[in-house]
Amino acid sequence: MLRPSFDAHVFVYRDSVDMRKSINGLAAIVEAELGHSPMSGALFVFCNRSRDKVKLLYWERNGFVLWYKRLEKHKFKWLAPVVDQEAVSVTGKQLNQLLDGLDIL
Repeated sequence: MLRPSFDAHVFVYRDSVDMRKSINGLAAIVEAELGHSPMSGALFVFCNRSRDKVKLLYWERNGFVLWYKRLEKHKFKWLAPVVDQEAVSVTGKQLNQLLDGLDIL
C-alpha cells in the first residue's frame, strides 16, 4: 500500500466534499477556497459527509495524482469545521494516523 512520507506537507480540508469531484473539481477547491496552488507538491486531503471516504490530491512532477480510500464499516475521525479556517496543516505522520482511523487532534 502506498502511504505519504512522514515529512510530507499536508493540508486537510475541514468541510465535507462531494466525492464525485475528481482532479479538476478538487484542484478548484484548493485554489479558490484554500488559496494554494494545487501544483505546489503539497498533499490536499478531502473527506465526504458520511466520513467513510477520503481523497488525496497532489502534483507529482508532470501530473496530478488522486488517491482514494473507502472504509467498509468505520468512519474517519475528521477535523471539525472551524469558522475562518478552511484547512489545517498536518504532518505526514498525522495524515497516516488519520488514514488508520486515529483521532489526530
